[in-house]
Amino acid sequence: MNAIELLKKDHETVKELLSRLEETTERAVQTRKKLISKIEQELKIHTALEEQIFYPAFRQAGSKDDAVLAIEAKEEHRAVEALVLPDIKQTSPSTLEFAGRVKVLKELLEHHIEEEENDMFPQARKLLGKRELEDLGQAMETLRKSLKQGEAKAA
Repeated sequence: MNAIELLKKDHETVKELLSRLEETTERAVQTRKKLISKIEQELKIHTALEEQIFYPAFRQAGSKDDAVLAIEAKEEHRAVEALVLPDIKQTSPSTLEFAGRVKVLKELLEHHIEEEENDMFPQARKLLGKRELEDLGQAMETLRKSLKQGEAKAA
């Protein structure tokens, strides 16, 4: 699987989890906890794949404008990881505040995904070419396995 296909697959997974989470009610406390934990796990791995493998290759192949696009995407990751997710995790899943914060998370991630899929990925196809995207995809699969094994050991 090439790098872009792999990242798009991750995007679909996260969007589906967010939709399921958004459909829950204040009474579904355990379901909400499990879903937010799963979303966090998916985002950590996805972010690592992008920041360690995809963005550096994209920046190296591209122009200053492409570098700005990658930097902006990385900052969006940081906002989600450092601000929004910790806030959600500290909010009781049985509250309306939890639902509001989940909505903000979903909107931020949808914006981020849209920019990557509409701007960055088409540009990456031009800059990197089919062979390099395949190589990057392979490197990302290897890193994903390693990260998942690390998580399993930590659990």
